[in-house]
Amino acid sequence: MDMYYVSTRGGDEKKSAAEAIKQGIAENGGLFMPFRLPRITQEDLEKLVPMNYPARAAHILSLFLTDYQFEELLKDCEQAYCEDKFPGGPAPITDYSDKIKMLELWHGPTCAFKDMALQIMPRMLARALTQTEETRTALILVATSGDTGKAALEGYKDVPGVKIQVFYPVDGVSNMQKRQMAVQEGENVCVCAIKGNFDDAQNGVKKIFGDAAFNELLEQKGYFLSSANSINWGRLCPQIVYYISAYCDMVERGDLAMGETLDVCVPTGNFGNIFAAFIAKQMGLPIGKLICASNRNNILTDFLNTGVYDKNRPFYATMSPSMDILISSNLERLLYFLCGAEETAMHMEALAHSGKYEISKETRNALSSHFVGAFCSEEETTHTIKTAFDNGYLCDTHTAVALKCALAYAKENEEQAANKLLVVSTASPYKFAPSVLTALGQEIPENEFDSIDALMEATGTKAPAPLLCLKDKKIRFEQTIEADAMESAVLSFTKSN
Repeated sequence: MDMYYVSTRGGDEKKSAAEAIKQGIAENGGLFMPFRLPRITQEDLEKLVPMNYPARAAHILSLFLTDYQFEELLKDCEQAYCEDKFPGGPAPITDYSDKIKMLELWHGPTCAFKDMALQIMPRMLARALTQTEETRTALILVATSGDTGKAALEGYKDVPGVKIQVFYPVDGVSNMQKRQMAVQEGENVCVCAIKGNFDDAQNGVKKIFGDAAFNELLEQKGYFLSSANSINWGRLCPQIVYYISAYCDMVERGDLAMGETLDVCVPTGNFGNIFAAFIAKQMGLPIGKLICASNRNNILTDFLNTGVYDKNRPFYATMSPSMDILISSNLERLLYFLCGAEETAMHMEALAHSGKYEISKETRNALSSHFVGAFCSEEETTHTIKTAFDNGYLCDTHTAVALKCALAYAKENEEQAANKLLVVSTASPYKFAPSVLTALGQEIPENEFDSIDALMEATGTKAPAPLLCLKDKKIRFEQTIEADAMESAVLSFTKSN
């Protein structure tokens, strides 16, 4: 049966996979979701075990992208996840302890987990443009808290028929993340800092998408808007793959018996990564609890524990900036799955008007059957980095948040013979070298690139090549604007090139 996509906020809109990926957001402001979820059986998993990552990815993506040719998907996956882009493999599993394993998703071109989706997504969009006979230029707008921006820029640079513009909070990303975006190559790219936080950038992008008059103006210029954030199904769908692939790898490694239940802990900001794990579970992957690990901005922890989502709270800039988010967009997809389109639309309207909503007791019970909310303070993040290194594992600040929450959960459930735990590692420690050095009790050099050298010396590890080469690259983008000037910046970009 062909797969089609509907809005999380209801309505009659039905789109093919290609149309949903091209469009990004539904016309009523909702997010696209498949009208049903495909199933995977134990027999299906057994067939996937001996395959490499690109082959597994093609098979899983084909379940959702039924209007794409399998041979084309396989070719795209082989090119996206090749050795040149992911030296040593795209999603290796390493040991932390007998019970806890680390899924490292940061071995790609920008040293963050966003590469796992944003190396394949541009290929999916390019095929979508061909399938839908699109003659306009796709203008991709991205709001980023650090990692998505660089990964999207790298994935979409010089892709025919596409231009991409990234907005980030000027004081809400690390210096390394800022440098990665500022030196981005490509003739079709643009980067712009805004005065504000990530939510300001994300709200600005959403406002542009929802402005009919502005979209008509872009139409006249030969453009249409699309997105590379995880609000786009083409970005979220590839994330499902690495959970299924990781399970297969753990079976192949002897960490799990086929059919054994696995708990998963994910450092979470916009809720896309952990929602992909939830989808994998609903498809039939033997996942038990999903531990949603937040930093000091623990709005998701409070929501999972109380059923109340309230963004009217202080915003903190932390050492794990990619998680500094108070509006977790992909939570809308989970609400749709648990309580349907009507309630989801009601909650999203309440969030837009008052910044707050409360789910029903029934929905909250359903939520707690799958998710555990946990968070990690700044002090605990620092302590975890040091403890992990003493235990033989070097991690970044975001991974440390997840690891702390996973260790606490494992300790609490030790007497119940809890399941094995997979902790998602989302970024190279070298992307946040100053914070990692501080946690290890080392002095921080004035120059951030010297911090990379200092971390290599202190730990005896090697920094990824994409970060080592940043020092010599020319800075191209230095503009900072007010958050309410984003539309003007988009118009200016459409006049360039």
